Amino acid sequence: MRNGLRFRLALAAGWFLLPQIARAQGTTGAIDLSARITATGVQPEPVRQFPLYVLTKSYEDVVKEVAGQDPLPTRDKFIDGLPVSQELKTWLKAHDIIDLTSPDLDSVLTTDDIMKTPEFFTAYQRSNSGGVTKGFPTPKYREADKDANPDKYQKQKEEFLTAIRKFLETHPASIQGIELELTGVNPKIPWDNLQAAHKAKVTQFGPDTAQLKYLAGKMLTDLEGHAAISGLSPGTYWISSLGMYAPSGDRRLVWDVPVTVEPGRTVHVDLSNLNATDSRQLSSP
Repeated sequence: MRNGLRFRLALAAGWFLLPQIARAQGTTGAIDLSARITATGVQPEPVRQFPLYVLTKSYEDVVKEVAGQDPLPTRDKFIDGLPVSQELKTWLKAHDIIDLTSPDLDSVLTTDDIMKTPEFFTAYQRSNSGGVTKGFPTPKYREADKDANPDKYQKQKEEFLTAIRKFLETHPASIQGIELELTGVNPKIPWDNLQAAHKAKVTQFGPDTAQLKYLAGKMLTDLEGHAAISGLSPGTYWISSLGMYAPSGDRRLVWDVPVTVEPGRTVHVDLSNLNATDSRQLSSP
């Protein structure tokens, strides 16, 4: 008799809870998705066994957040820290050039640039001296005279600089090849290294930050490229691959797609080339 009473009480409790469970289910929503990639010249293929994450914040914004925690220095601040002359720092800030070994550098440099910037002047001398350029001026002053006979030293040095300037003005083609002598002071190498280190740090900590702070759920596509998740509170989410790409033929696609979840409804999302970004574009400067 006691068992019968317990059964009736449990049954009554169950019937009492059913409306509450139904209401709870009606306050959440679900996502049903399919993921397909169309490589060049082939039919769309399902993205199989691929993890996808439901975030409460766009992964693009997560990456910006991570990058902002340790921002790169501005170009001017980077130039200030270079172990080069102040004249070269001033020239770099005044020109939109960071690679001094660019073959087009000679078309940008002026006579004053070369005469007033120690690195350019030294590179110009090296690229034309030693019999390479016919008639190129040679210095007559000696470093030994700098202290022993300063007047003679200064006079001969000024004569040499005047001769170099005149040669430059009458032989503008002699600037060609100057970039080959600037490898040792080229700021592009440390600049690229700085950029690469920063990107590697963001790539490492971006997914971790997304999952620790903004993860609402995780899905794994099946062999047909299908996945689903339920129990999501109403609101805007982003379906993201966290920067990982899904490969197919010549495609390497990543997703960061917004979706709005409504209470008691299932929203369907098609992930495809149309709402994806090729990961190689993200790697471009």
